[in-house]
Amino acid sequence: MKYTKKDLGSYNLHLINTNRLKTITIKVVFHTPIKKEEIMKRIILSDILLQSTKKYNSKRLLTIEAEELYAASIGISSQRMGNYIHTSFILEVLQDKYTEAGNLEKSIEFLKEIIFNPDITEKAFQKDKLDLSKYNSVVAIQSLKEDASNYSAIRLLEAYDKDSPISYRMTGYIEDLEKIDEKNLTETYQKMIENDYVDIYVAGDFEEKEMTALIKQYFKLKKIKKQKENYFLPYRKIRHRKLIAKETIDNSQSKLLIACPYKKLSDYERDYALVLANIIFGGGTDSKLFKNVREKHSLCYSIYSTVHKLDNLMIVAAGIDRNNFRKTVDLITKNLNAMKKGYFTEKDIETAKEFYNSSLLEIDENANRLISEAMAEDILKMDSVEGRMERMNSVKKADIVKVCKKIGIDTVFLLEGVKNEDN
Repeated sequence: MKYTKKDLGSYNLHLINTNRLKTITIKVVFHTPIKKEEIMKRIILSDILLQSTKKYNSKRLLTIEAEELYAASIGISSQRMGNYIHTSFILEVLQDKYTEAGNLEKSIEFLKEIIFNPDITEKAFQKDKLDLSKYNSVVAIQSLKEDASNYSAIRLLEAYDKDSPISYRMTGYIEDLEKIDEKNLTETYQKMIENDYVDIYVAGDFEEKEMTALIKQYFKLKKIKKQKENYFLPYRKIRHRKLIAKETIDNSQSKLLIACPYKKLSDYERDYALVLANIIFGGGTDSKLFKNVREKHSLCYSIYSTVHKLDNLMIVAAGIDRNNFRKTVDLITKNLNAMKKGYFTEKDIETAKEFYNSSLLEIDENANRLISEAMAEDILKMDSVEGRMERMNSVKKADIVKVCKKIGIDTVFLLEGVKNEDN
């Protein structure tokens, strides 16, 4: 795998070359500092731009064209990353050697059509298509509770810091949806195209010069833009007394989530010692949480921890019986305190390093992971994959203990299942 970054003035081009994929994946990312009131417009854009374009003025024609391109796949999504919102256009298409000469170029042209030639008449999106996109968003917002895991994560972060971008719902808000019309949505689209910072990622098996020429040919952004602010959310002071929040849900299982912020870390601590600490603590079936909370004490159906680097936060998530709430929180706290005291072995560290390195060795089998790793290198200013493996192997137990001592339990949220399991 070879990674190359090129500054093309109005955007950066990231080329990730590997011969282990049969497809070419192109991800065009528009990103800008996030504003709560703009989230809903970005979500609507993600939907309406896939309904039609000037050239393909219906969903049916778009679908037919995608099938003609040997089932090329195009998707659009908006998500928060730290202080920024990303609106991403993703194309996945088979390499020409598995289809026919010129299919890749036609697919790139199709992607360009969707991004830069929307179905706008008289400087506005069409009302009937906007109404459909609004309806789709209403359905998504109203069904939010149906995914208990996602909903509980949202509610945890709202309890943790309701005034921070960390709490913003990426399904959007009904009150903002009502304010969107054909013209102000068009203004949002134009603002995105003209002012957003842009990165284009390409992953697959291709000739670098040919791919660079194709991207330059079809993506002719003119305005030179630079990143406006730090991606990282500010460090947040850990509460001396943890906040406990609860909400009921008509479900037999409860969702327990715990927000564990950490004090300021160096880049080395964040990218290496913290990662190993998380793997040992709750990152898999060999973790302390899995062995001690799930297997030994049978207090939960599932349990794991994840690190959100841009948010300076570790989150513990567990599926539990509501009657085990206190016991589970106490045992999670006990295991975190044990990590701070160094109650883990050199074998635990070696197992965590092997898990981490094995995961990196597998990334070139998945285009989305390749692009995610390239984004991590660029946004988080991380080392290359090879550099990370080398530096990770040098992490000592004392480094991990030092990081663990900076982690605290701040907010506990229980989405309490109240359905009678006997019914």
